[in-house]
Amino acid sequence: MKTGKLPENIYKRSVLRELKYKRKEIISGAVIGNDCVILSSENEEIATGMIYVAEKADRIGMLAVHKAVNQIAALGAEPVAVTGMLLLTEETSEETLKMIVRQIEKTCEGIGIQAAGINVSVVPETEKSKWDHLMLTMTGIGKMKKRCLPVAKPEQDVVLTKWVGLEGTYRIAREKEDELRTRFSAEYIEEAKGFDRYLSIIPEAATAMKSSVGAMHNVSEGGIFGALWNMAEHSGVGLEIELKKIPIRQETVEICNYFDINPYALLSTGCLLMTAENGYELVESLHKEGISAAVIGRTTDRNDRLIINEEEKRFLTPAQQDESFKLL
Repeated sequence: MKTGKLPENIYKRSVLRELKYKRKEIISGAVIGNDCVILSSENEEIATGMIYVAEKADRIGMLAVHKAVNQIAALGAEPVAVTGMLLLTEETSEETLKMIVRQIEKTCEGIGIQAAGINVSVVPETEKSKWDHLMLTMTGIGKMKKRCLPVAKPEQDVVLTKWVGLEGTYRIAREKEDELRTRFSAEYIEEAKGFDRYLSIIPEAATAMKSSVGAMHNVSEGGIFGALWNMAEHSGVGLEIELKKIPIRQETVEICNYFDINPYALLSTGCLLMTAENGYELVESLHKEGISAAVIGRTTDRNDRLIINEEEKRFLTPAQQDESFKLL
């Protein structure tokens, strides 16, 4: 494709035709000549969150949708739509474009939101872009009742859903499959490659909003250690977290051991970190909805943010570079 704005005929057949799922809140979405999205708020607050993803074409749309929408869900909002800006290179085929748009549409329909608009531009290939990743900026849009954004308070339980390192394990299993096959069985690797089915936090956020949840924080880049620090720093509380109570899949443990990376500082899209006055009641509510969750510690009124492993204690530090960058 040629550098510049995508030709109208390609945009119509490879983008607009693929965006089918609709929400009643979206009055105007993707149309020729208008890149704006118009929503009906009905006296509710509108929440937005933007993310940027550089990834291979076969999963860039799926990852971008989940990452953008999870930010909205963690605010306590109901995700409604996404809009995106996709940058292709001159070497990208129209079939690849159509595959990405279908991927976005399938992911959106699966979680009940509308792909309200996808802008596409073709940029000249440079030395930096001569790799097999594309670039997609995605904005999530949601609606929420008027409420103050909650913060964590001292002496609350800290609750975590699902398992840490889900996205990182998924991506490593796909990127490093040939190497992993020298150590692990094909079935084991296929299970790890299937972790993308856990990447949405919309169900647990919706359940938590009906329960006695305090703060909610989306766990993503920097892993659970980064998310714990950010939540505590935002709320001005201390932490006492028990390492062995942090849920983690065996596939994540073994793959991280193989590559000598820290699973607790690994991409963890799919986890929702929360606080509650009674975390065990919140966990019970989540379990009733079929959502795995566990109480992993408490907030405190001190400044210390501690990770406790039996008799050993270590201090959390500000989020560092995600462990995935060592491999991906």
